[in-house]
Amino acid sequence: MTTARDIMHTGAQCIRADQTLAEAARMMRDMNVGALPICGDDQKLKGIITDRDIIVRCIAEGRDPATTRAIELGGHLHCVRAEDGMDAVLKKMEQHQIRRIPVIDGDRLVGMISEADLATGHRDGQRLTDQQIIDFMDSVYMKR
Repeated sequence: MTTARDIMHTGAQCIRADQTLAEAARMMRDMNVGALPICGDDQKLKGIITDRDIIVRCIAEGRDPATTRAIELGGHLHCVRAEDGMDAVLKKMEQHQIRRIPVIDGDRLVGMISEADLATGHRDGQRLTDQQIIDFMDSVYMKR
């Protein structure tokens, strides 16, 4: 059975909850990613911030990214366990219409899964079926 661990992107880096959105944007640029997990002082996962959050929920609302803290926009957190099967991962991403999801082992962040990881896993034969990919795309993109 293919698990989240098999398809996730390792080396996910957290932004601290007290860091600013300007810092988050620079980190995203430097790492070429569209989302960052937010971790507290205890190194536990507290939320996730996306490039879209910075634009739509900060800048477009007239807030200052140089003073707004990451945790202020860290919405409801959805994550999966490293040992979860791909059906469970896809179901959670589809159910909540999310394109990126943190992967935890215990209470520790061990990776992230993005839609690009799903596509790469499908291409590389990680047992994602054509139907799973189609269902994911329909759920995330067609129900908006």
